[in-house]
Amino acid sequence: MERERGRKTMEEAWIDRLPQDVLQRVIPLETPRDACRAAAVSPAFRAVANSDVVWGKFQPDDSSLQLADGELFPPPRSKKERFLRLSAGLLLLPDRRRGMWLDRGTGARCYMLSARALVIIWGDTPRYWRWIPLADSSRFEEGAELIDVCWMEIRCNIDSKMLSPNSTYAAFMVFKIAEGFYGLDTPLQEGTVSLGGRESRREVAFTSIDPRPPQGSAAYPQKRADIWMEVELGEFFNENGEDGEVGISLMSKGPNWKRGLIVLGIKIRLKEHGR
Repeated sequence: MERERGRKTMEEAWIDRLPQDVLQRVIPLETPRDACRAAAVSPAFRAVANSDVVWGKFQPDDSSLQLADGELFPPPRSKKERFLRLSAGLLLLPDRRRGMWLDRGTGARCYMLSARALVIIWGDTPRYWRWIPLADSSRFEEGAELIDVCWMEIRCNIDSKMLSPNSTYAAFMVFKIAEGFYGLDTPLQEGTVSLGGRESRREVAFTSIDPRPPQGSAAYPQKRADIWMEVELGEFFNENGEDGEVGISLMSKGPNWKRGLIVLGIKIRLKEHGR
């Protein structure tokens, strides 16, 4: 025990002798999670790992991040606090129809487009769709409820420059099901995500139970911590943000009548390993 304690003291002393500019060059190459771990190594690491120089590398600067008024009020006291608040949950953009957050483990930029930011075919025709106020915990004010359509088509785009480079993303429809629904899974719908000539497709279920084992490329709904569910529409790799717009769509696979889908929006976040 005494030998181990002495070895640790020697290692800490060696680390403490390293110039801070050396530590500042090394730590920003790691993830935010690793920076937090580094802070527990020694007082020297903690001073650098908690510094604005390090945490500023994990997040967009003020000039490239435009949020709705009040989203970061009161102003954060440090770059680390700013990162933790940016990664704590959805923050609205100035139009209040879109939102963003940072992935806490990597600092990658993630987005959500509300139903009002989507292109919903027949979305402004009350016979087919209606706009409903959201009195739950959602950050968005309205959702779109499917009344009755034979052909469903929902689309959106996002510029790949808004996303983090060298990252694999997935797009998800965030939704819930109204009473009296029918026709949403007969047949399954089709999700498509495309970028730079590459395309990812999923058969999408909204009310069916996820079979074990999964069948082919079909995607089934997953419950969230709130009252909403989400289902994957497809995935893509954002290499350097220079491939133009990411196209995301959900379309009917057949001309059957359907009812009861309530759309909150489409979420674009990092693809989780193993899913």
